[in-house]
Amino acid sequence: MSLADLHPIPGSVASSTPAASGYVIETDRLDLYYGRKKALNQLTVRIPRGRIHAIVGANGAGKSSLFRILLGVQSPSAGRATILGHDSTSLTELERARIGFVNEEHSLPGWLRVDELVAMQRRLYPKWDEQRYRSIVDHFHALPEQRIAHLSRGERAGVNLAMALAQDPELLILDEPTLGLDVVAKRAFLEAVLRSVDESDTTIIYCSHQMDEIERLADNLIILERGELKHMSPPDDFCERVTLWVAELPSAAPGPGMLPGVLQVQRIDGLFHYLVLDQDEGFGALLDAQGARRRYRGDVNLERAVNAFLTRNHATPGPGTPLP
Repeated sequence: MSLADLHPIPGSVASSTPAASGYVIETDRLDLYYGRKKALNQLTVRIPRGRIHAIVGANGAGKSSLFRILLGVQSPSAGRATILGHDSTSLTELERARIGFVNEEHSLPGWLRVDELVAMQRRLYPKWDEQRYRSIVDHFHALPEQRIAHLSRGERAGVNLAMALAQDPELLILDEPTLGLDVVAKRAFLEAVLRSVDESDTTIIYCSHQMDEIERLADNLIILERGELKHMSPPDDFCERVTLWVAELPSAAPGPGMLPGVLQVQRIDGLFHYLVLDQDEGFGALLDAQGARRRYRGDVNLERAVNAFLTRNHATPGPGTPLP
């Protein structure tokens, strides 16, 4: 089974039940409320072991809420979540030690020196890999005698990632880890993540709004929207489903409601740009029927495809072609 088979747009989750060892994360009809606001809505997702899985979505899509439940910080309002085969609401210390987590703030105790913090972490994790820690932290030039409070944001991010990987986790969750990093620090961080995948069997869940990072890192793309799973496949497969059509049309051109599969439409320099989902050459024939004097089809990158999908409510689907 390929990743694309797990949850294409807009289908349902596969009904077969695989061996528990095949997935690092499984949720079943997961709900979470904050008062009257619903953060997660019947979320059912299975994330297989291995490689890098990117979770994307607009602000409020439910990413942070999902992580809080998976890490046992918060209990769901309904449904169930397991992480590494264990119920997330009752994780033991040994089970938690198998999970690494790095957040966007890289919040570490500022009063400690780097070597003091590392010594404490070394005692907490029996599988601590000192060589792995050194191989990563050296790229960020953080000195052992420096206090955490005196580190730059990039140095702090490097120490945080190095410690998370040195504990030799089976699963590492990275939540907006490069936010606020400069170009050099971001590059060092991403290269360290890629090396860790090549050198170990750690599964990485990578959450980011930076599509260039997702395009470089991810083997699997997961799109959340309003607390629901909307798409899961390799990034290239998703990009292939979204295409660009550019046409010179009469001034009374058809709006998105008159054409099937339209995610987004713009008029640029007198030409109409349609980003469409799951449309073949038949879409070009429809443009011809609307009086197109010239038109062409083009591919889109991941950032443009995801943005069009997440903002598609600005367009109305064509008759008989509801958007997912």
